[in-house]
Amino acid sequence: MNIGMAARASGVSAKMIRYYESTGLIPKVGRTGSGYRDYSDKDVHKLRFVRRARDLGFSVEQIGGLLRLWEDRSRASADVKQVAMSHVETLRERAQQLEEMAATLIHLADHCAGDDRPDCPIIEELAAPGRGHVHHQGHHHGLNASKPG
Repeated sequence: MNIGMAARASGVSAKMIRYYESTGLIPKVGRTGSGYRDYSDKDVHKLRFVRRARDLGFSVEQIGGLLRLWEDRSRASADVKQVAMSHVETLRERAQQLEEMAATLIHLADHCAGDDRPDCPIIEELAAPGRGHVHHQGHHHGLNASKPG
């Protein structure tokens, strides 16, 4: 099947299929006599595996490792579990960071009047020099709570 058919069957866009081939995540497939890529059912199955792994937030590098484990019939399930549990920890850290970012933005928005005036603590915080990141927990980082923006 051609790349368009493989994309529809796998749920991976043709652009991403080309990218995965160019990075070596998946092997380049054979071509027809007229030069079109020719995907087999096995190729589509591998693309579905990649899509499912991406849906779970695995990086391309991690997916490469998972593909190698999938293809290795002598693999130890402990190796697969270790990859998954390491990824769970990363996801939990990312979730915590996202919650902190949301809380910071809520804090900043609470101090913004949201009117026609140009003063805005959200913009002021983003433009503040020398700050690597903002925190909302007990730190106002230049916000004047008594002066709504």
